[in-house]
Amino acid sequence: MDIFGEFLGTSLLVLLGNGVVAGVVLPKTKNHASGWIVIALGWGLAVSMAVFISGKIAPAHLNPAVSLAFALKGDISWTKALIYSIVQILGGIVGSLLVYLKFKPHYQVADNSADILATFATGPAIKDTLANLLSEIFGTFVLVLAILSFGLYQMPAGIGTLSVGLLVVGIGLSLGGTTGYAINPARDLGPRILHQLLPMKNKGDSDWSYAWIPIFGPILGAILAVLLFMVIS
Repeated sequence: MDIFGEFLGTSLLVLLGNGVVAGVVLPKTKNHASGWIVIALGWGLAVSMAVFISGKIAPAHLNPAVSLAFALKGDISWTKALIYSIVQILGGIVGSLLVYLKFKPHYQVADNSADILATFATGPAIKDTLANLLSEIFGTFVLVLAILSFGLYQMPAGIGTLSVGLLVVGIGLSLGGTTGYAINPARDLGPRILHQLLPMKNKGDSDWSYAWIPIFGPILGAILAVLLFMVIS
């Protein structure tokens, strides 16, 4: 059930998270052009709701970088981390497919390929390889270090889950504006694969030349966060 929980939770995470992006950037939605604050809040709530739903049957990592962090700490096996990562990516594909089905009429009238891709995967506001990589490293470093630190406190049931959601809102508002803050390889890679496969007009390319950054940036950020946490805790 834990494997299904990671799949389910990541599917719901991407459904709600990419759903808010689609609502903001696609034409003719009622929340069109409502802005970055709406996106950041939507993603934070997406994280909390997905963890609440999946957390009883799974550890609710919903993110290969988080699974990697717990494997590095020795809390889960490397095999389990790999399996979780695979199903998280599959969940990202399914969640993004649900977004596409829900917003299909709006995709059909969209003519901006960058906006269409933004509803699937992240991309930089300014392409600068080092700066973009550092953005993903910093964001994931804060994410993982905070998640590990939350475990040091005795919190009432549910407060930790809400805290992670608020954490994601904070990362989005403070650090997310440069790259769209993937901070999660599954959240970016799964939907990007689907974008590549879907027969959509005006979709443009899937920007695979950038795709390695939201994969390796979060991995490096998670590793650095675990190393620091092991020193200070």
